[in-house]
Amino acid sequence: MSGDPRTPCLVGVAQHTVRTQPGPEPLDLWELVAREAAADAGAPGLPAALDSIQIVYTESWQYDDPVARLAERLGAVPRHRAYSRVSGTAPQLLLGEAAARIAAGEMDAALVVGAEALATRRALRKAGERVKWSHPADPKPPYGWERPPHPAELAHELFLPAHTYAIMETARRAAAHESPDEEREGRGRMMAPMTLVAAANPHAWHRRAHTPQELVTPSAENRFVGWPYTKRTVAVMEVDQAAAAILVADGFADRLGIPREHRVYLRGWAYAEDTWEVAARPEAGASPAMAAAARHAFARAGVGLDDLGALDVYSCFAIALRAACAATGLDPLDPRGLTVTGGLPYAGGPASDYVLHSTAAMAARLREQRGHGLVTGVGMHLTKHTYAVWSTEPGGALGDAVPVHTAEPVPIAETYEGPATVAGYTVAHGRDGAAERGVLIADLPGGGRAHAHVRHPDLIAEAESRELVGTEVRLVPDGPVNVATW
Repeated sequence: MSGDPRTPCLVGVAQHTVRTQPGPEPLDLWELVAREAAADAGAPGLPAALDSIQIVYTESWQYDDPVARLAERLGAVPRHRAYSRVSGTAPQLLLGEAAARIAAGEMDAALVVGAEALATRRALRKAGERVKWSHPADPKPPYGWERPPHPAELAHELFLPAHTYAIMETARRAAAHESPDEEREGRGRMMAPMTLVAAANPHAWHRRAHTPQELVTPSAENRFVGWPYTKRTVAVMEVDQAAAAILVADGFADRLGIPREHRVYLRGWAYAEDTWEVAARPEAGASPAMAAAARHAFARAGVGLDDLGALDVYSCFAIALRAACAATGLDPLDPRGLTVTGGLPYAGGPASDYVLHSTAAMAARLREQRGHGLVTGVGMHLTKHTYAVWSTEPGGALGDAVPVHTAEPVPIAETYEGPATVAGYTVAHGRDGAAERGVLIADLPGGGRAHAHVRHPDLIAEAESRELVGTEVRLVPDGPVNVATW
């Protein structure tokens, strides 16, 4: 017994994967999983009683008023409404806000829902058809990020996560004194067990187990995306997936007759941010804010890493997994496993929405085995971090966002001519698998950093054959872009 009727608890969860395209639009999927979550709670009429509806930003389609459109479908008149910004941390921020409002007595029942139909968009695009979904926003609103990339990042086309995360991976690899071969082999060993989880997950997008070598060996089916990352070791975003979670006050759950063994509690969570620009981070391959979020979440929950029975560590790229393991003292080969879904490369990475899926899967796992579980989230370029401890035992302290991490950013020079030292790099590859250009961040002699492209084919090939971090290079401006040679 929690003892406090205002204690928030998760009572209904749902996941849905559409395997035949074209599939439903996001609004249809939102309604579907909202009703499935209510059915999971054993209260099919619950949607009409919702005090809050919060929706995770969808990349697939911009509606004129997404919350109002869903509320109308559900027959709900929620007092609280929210539509998130773009971020892999958005689901947990919405869940945290809903829990806080329930605990404060401001509401009894809240829905958090998200969906993507990017696989359908891709199928329609290939067929030469236009998307004709309902209630389009007019005019179309600006993209939902909190702040645009730095001008130097835009000039150097360094805004795709496949490239920024790969740069951070090479910086981490060099700091850890790993060779490129050691990094590749370790990535395969760390991620292959995740494919086994995905293979057993009925909601997973890719339900096939892989060996470590199958994940990291480049081929026509497994091309490099941003070297050293191959396609099978990065998040798959073009999926049709939806998920929902319903939180209510414990006393409200009692009135609905929801069994206590069906309830899962948010014991403690935290949020923190690293320096936004990758080139501005003192340690390009580490995340001090991730460690801060983990520390606060565990302290608020009153549990430690050894108390956890299940884990889901955000896995968009290997560096996100490795940084989280370093931040929490977790072995990448921990026998508990790093995921309860299969992770973003295998279960599916539906844009900003994955943490709703991992939370739903964690709730199902904890109902079966009881105890505590950890769900983490990552947003933007390993910038934003959430850690949440869920439990079948009420307790702990909800908390809120921890103060933003205040590491002094390294200044960025938009253009620079002269000597520099490579701090991190990648090679961008096209959809045909061919190397297109190298992209690096480099330390400057007087302090600060600059971006640069590597254009010469021989230098691009060399970058993929040896450790480039620490190499002395020369940067020369070419318009708004720096070009590196050595």
